[in-house]
Amino acid sequence: MCGIVAGIAQRNVVPILLEGLKRLEYRGYDSAGLAVINNQQIFRKRELGKVKGLETLLEADPISGHIGIAHTRWATHGKPSMANAHPHICRNKVAVVHNGIIENHEHLREVQQKNGYEFTSETDTEVIVHEIYHAMESTDSLLNAVKYTVKKLDGAYALGIISIEDPDTLIACRKGSPLVIGVGIGEYFIASDVAALLPVTQRFIFLEDGDIASITIDGLVIYDRNEQIVSRSVIESQLTADSVDKGEYRHYMLKEIYEQPFAISQALEGRFINNRLQENAFGHNAAEVFDNIKAIQILACGTSYHAGIVARYWFEELAGIPCNIEVASEFRYRSPMLAPDTLIVTISQSGETADTLAALLEAKKLGAKYSIAICNVPESSLVRESDLVLMTRAGPEIGVASTKAFTTQLATLMLLVIAIGRRFQLSEAVEQNITSELFSLPGKIEKVLQLDDEIKVLAEQFAEKQHALFLGRGTHYPIAMEGALKLKEISYIHAEAYPAGELKHGPLALIDADMPVVTVAPNNSLLEKLKSNIQEVSARGGQLIVFMDETLAAANDENVQIVKIPQVGNDISPIVYTVPLQLLAYHVAVLKGTDVDQPRNLAKSVTVE
Repeated sequence: MCGIVAGIAQRNVVPILLEGLKRLEYRGYDSAGLAVINNQQIFRKRELGKVKGLETLLEADPISGHIGIAHTRWATHGKPSMANAHPHICRNKVAVVHNGIIENHEHLREVQQKNGYEFTSETDTEVIVHEIYHAMESTDSLLNAVKYTVKKLDGAYALGIISIEDPDTLIACRKGSPLVIGVGIGEYFIASDVAALLPVTQRFIFLEDGDIASITIDGLVIYDRNEQIVSRSVIESQLTADSVDKGEYRHYMLKEIYEQPFAISQALEGRFINNRLQENAFGHNAAEVFDNIKAIQILACGTSYHAGIVARYWFEELAGIPCNIEVASEFRYRSPMLAPDTLIVTISQSGETADTLAALLEAKKLGAKYSIAICNVPESSLVRESDLVLMTRAGPEIGVASTKAFTTQLATLMLLVIAIGRRFQLSEAVEQNITSELFSLPGKIEKVLQLDDEIKVLAEQFAEKQHALFLGRGTHYPIAMEGALKLKEISYIHAEAYPAGELKHGPLALIDADMPVVTVAPNNSLLEKLKSNIQEVSARGGQLIVFMDETLAAANDENVQIVKIPQVGNDISPIVYTVPLQLLAYHVAVLKGTDVDQPRNLAKSVTVE
């Protein structure tokens, strides 16, 4: 993985491929390259590092063509290097770009080496291009060679393929990794994300798992996994090229932090009538599904997993229904037991998270009858595989460290808690109170954003630190986890989160003046216990930063710095207290000079294991 762009047109596609790669930079990558066909030859340029380096290379030694493929690579098999960068070529005849992982690449490599194929990279991708070349020697077209090849591949792939043997055809296919076709006027493009193609089209075809598309200037033909010709709908995207610009902000992450009041208002918009949640927002048969469920199983990864932990507290405390949560990559590889009539709740910003999607499919194999996806991308694989869907409506999120996707996940999960809680212990009075709190969220977050300058000053304390500890209790323990994740993701400071009650069971041994301790302290039933934990840290010389409800009296302690957070209802307070932790991580990263939007070694959409 990580980003694919390709196209066939009556004009030179190189500038379009370059712009597409730039628009995929947010996904994280270590090298970039492209290949075009011109005068019955494949011309390739690759560069280690940023797309800008590839652009400079092309300015010095231009190439052009009406058909081409391009890629930004995030290393899986083989270190970042020129040799491992895509596209990969076999004998100057076939070129391939690939997202995903080919699990049986070692076996294929052994066979191909015995057949005389030379390998110039350490990648799993190179076996694909050799296999296609080999198949072309016994088939009558590039399309049939690809059909033959994909049957031999185990694992996940999204592929863009060109060949001088069929220089007017672009082949696209996918299994387990996303790929879209952009439909222009007399031209077609493919990409792993619609954002790459917004400058040239807003009309897209979303390929389904197992699809193979044969694309020419005159049109395209799509074959399904059974090699039957199928029709896929053309969808008009509401996004524009400006939707993924930074605007006045220095970084995408900061822009997305400040977009949260609007994003949450969008998540709530149209889902209430007369201040009452409408269950058809989840799907036309949602009420029937909710009537039948007796337990909840949440599956997610990373930031989405933290959202799920918060939701577990809500489901059990507010709704009164049993709820389990598990990291999707663990669920799929153990032998889980699902109670009858369990609702599977999957959470993913992209809807293409490989482990989450695989965990959902595993749950279905185990007999799960009901599923719902909390997602930000309506055309994603997770959405298509789920019975019910609640879109978060966060809008494009470019920064690798998720911000507005997380808070909108929490807001939409609370809607699910309300809908299900009606059938258990959630009273109408409590529901009305939660609804009122949800409607107040955009205004509360606006007030938190006014603390930006104060938090920026606090961030200076982390500039020379190597470690940090985050503490929280109850629903704010996963918020502490999310705060620690944000800090480690973009500043590269080692950060851990603990339930504050666990301090005496190990972490207290780490406390000293060089270990900042960040504490989330809303005004709730666990506050007094949390104050005791704060004193435990202070008494040992620990330096604390406490995000505290503005109505609480702050203790006079030289080791404790207080940031007053606007008063907020207990039920939605986790959403509000997330925002200052995001700002803290952002400002620390800026001070340390790290790449805020594209932190090292990370990718935005994790479409491989």
